[in-house]
Amino acid sequence: MLQLEKYDAIIFDMDGTLLDTMPNHDKAWEITAENFQFPYDQAWLHSLGGMPSYKITGEVNKRYQLNLDQGEVSRFKMMTFTTLPFEGQIIEHTFEVYKQHIDIKPMAIGTGSQRDSAIRLLTEAGVLDDFECVVTATEVENHKPNPDTFVIAAEKMGKTPENCVVFEDTQLGLQAAHAAGMDCYLVTESGFEFYPV
Repeated sequence: MLQLEKYDAIIFDMDGTLLDTMPNHDKAWEITAENFQFPYDQAWLHSLGGMPSYKITGEVNKRYQLNLDQGEVSRFKMMTFTTLPFEGQIIEHTFEVYKQHIDIKPMAIGTGSQRDSAIRLLTEAGVLDDFECVVTATEVENHKPNPDTFVIAAEKMGKTPENCVVFEDTQLGLQAAHAAGMDCYLVTESGFEFYPV
């Protein structure tokens, strides 16, 4: 049973938390890996969820001792992602939480996706207008697991971080929430696991 009454606001990650965009991200990385000739390790790349493509490319370079141009690779990956057909699949149990709190609590999106992509996906899913703000990798210098994404979202809603709760699906996101002083619900296939600060 979720205990959300005590919080002033809710912040949702987007990819893998509210919208099931991970198959598209996986496919985009698979095509990118093939194009730039580095190994495609789906599980490892998935563990970096919440990190912008530019930084993931840096991790690829470190892991495989490569010298790929981070800007070039991330631009290719993002361009590939935008060309893939997206069915707009929602993650039902997180979506229920969102629907139950429309006009009851302020809500925000805090995502590692670029702004254009996030706005497009949230618009296609028909949910954009219900959020007070959308904070993306485009506006943030220090990305997850740093707290900035969630701290900025709290500030934009006029709330103190410790009175906000985060819904996330990755360990990086959980670390970011805790670094911001926020409790976190980690989204699983069947429900949620609660991780207080």
